[in-house]
Amino acid sequence: MKFAKNMIAPTTFDSNINISGAYNKRLRRIFKETIGAQDGTLVHVVVPANQQIIYRGRRKGKCYQNALSIGDFNTIFTYIYVGWEGVPHNARVLKEVVSNSDNDFPFLSSNKYYLCDAAYSNTRGFLAPYRNVRYWLGDYHRRRSITKEKIFNHAHAQLRNGIERSYEVLKARFPILNKMAPYPINTQRDFVIAYFAVNNFIRKKRINDELFNQFDTPQVIFDEEEQQEETFEETNRPSWAVEDSQIMHNMREELALKLMH
Repeated sequence: MKFAKNMIAPTTFDSNINISGAYNKRLRRIFKETIGAQDGTLVHVVVPANQQIIYRGRRKGKCYQNALSIGDFNTIFTYIYVGWEGVPHNARVLKEVVSNSDNDFPFLSSNKYYLCDAAYSNTRGFLAPYRNVRYWLGDYHRRRSITKEKIFNHAHAQLRNGIERSYEVLKARFPILNKMAPYPINTQRDFVIAYFAVNNFIRKKRINDELFNQFDTPQVIFDEEEQQEETFEETNRPSWAVEDSQIMHNMREELALKLMH
């Protein structure tokens, strides 16, 4: 796992406007304090029959484990937590991960933040889009954004779509993530971490890679595999204070107004 620790490491907390792969420089200037995007994905898992209930997903009865990760704007994963059983709400996984110091979650300084989708709370360190407003990039195809909320959500989705591209490359490279072999569960988790690390190695070493070349254009749109934002149980949210949410609310309003000009 030493290789994985070297390959999957937090990026600099300085603004990375000019990082290779930051395809929309105007958006990166406006969202200059964002460090990357945070999201979760599902990985197929094989477990004994007497353990399958907690791993069971909604897709044809298959079993899954959840992988929560952070990615930068160069399609490099900078943090990963693997092993949560089943198909939980993504915000629940985040809450549990950040509440345990053993998970080494990369918390940010007060003026930095990760982009996340509407399944998460808009609170300190996590900038979410406006809820109940068009968000997915496919929704904006040949449609003009008029209100500041729609303009913000469109810009937010353009930047955050990078982590979806990262997942697409990863799963295209390692099809076993969609059909895992029947190894012991701990071995399956280690394999997932290793695949993330190898994917990062290829990207970091700037190896001429067909998959990255294929998915390396910002025009390619990927929607989330699990759109769970319709459910917002209070118990699923990270337990930041009210003032933390207000800070991010004010920041979102400020960014939305900047995008109008």
